[in-house]
Amino acid sequence: MDTKEMKGKWNELKGKLKQKYADLTDDDLLYIEGKEEELYGRIQQRVGKSKEEVKDLIDKL
Repeated sequence: MDTKEMKGKWNELKGKLKQKYADLTDDDLLYIEGKEEELYGRIQQRVGKSKEEVKDLIDKL
């Protein structure tokens, strides 16, 4: 999923991620344009997966 798609669907994706991983907070999932790598890093730390696994997880939602 590219950045534009992710931005457009972020609220939906955020809800699905919070359902799947209860440890994620709103602050963890705060999307700021241009800081996608930081977002992936925060999610990666919380769920204990690699960056590629996080990207795949988001793509599959």
